Amino acid sequence: MEFNYREVLPAAFDGSSRVWIYQSNRKFTEQEGFQINEMLHAFVSSWNSHGTPVKGFANLFYSYFVILMADEQASAVSGCSTDSSVHLIREMEKTFSVRLFDRQLLAFYINGNFQLLPLVQLASGFTRGMIHPESLYFNNTVLTKNEMVHNWIIPVKDSWLASRIPMSGPLKS
Repeated sequence: MEFNYREVLPAAFDGSSRVWIYQSNRKFTEQEGFQINEMLHAFVSSWNSHGTPVKGFANLFYSYFVILMADEQASAVSGCSTDSSVHLIREMEKTFSVRLFDRQLLAFYINGNFQLLPLVQLASGFTRGMIHPESLYFNNTVLTKNEMVHNWIIPVKDSWLASRIPMSGPLKS
């Protein structure tokens, strides 16, 4: 699979634009994806910060990741506007019976498939050969557009996970 997400990101947004990534604990269906993108479009079109429209972007990527972005060079995002985005994500959790705030659930792309693995099982995944240093990891800790462009989908060896597993050992693909 080619990860062409960079082509979807708004070119007119500054590289310092803030990014929030919410990963689902399951793959959304195609119909759910349409509904989510409608919800995201409606949200972004009315997203305000102290009465000023937020230059925002939102999209569902790969049927797992809800991405919100705000170009703060155009307008700053306040606590209230951030709270409104959190409210939207909570609404999605209820509507689709998913978890979107579970930061202990890691996402990988292995052998042509998305794989979710709880952080507590990371070492076991490595020992069993499911994960290796070159496995692609979705680094949902990125905070800006530039970070997302360069560091969202990266090999495990280049991520913060590298310090949690030995970099030698099973190398099954």
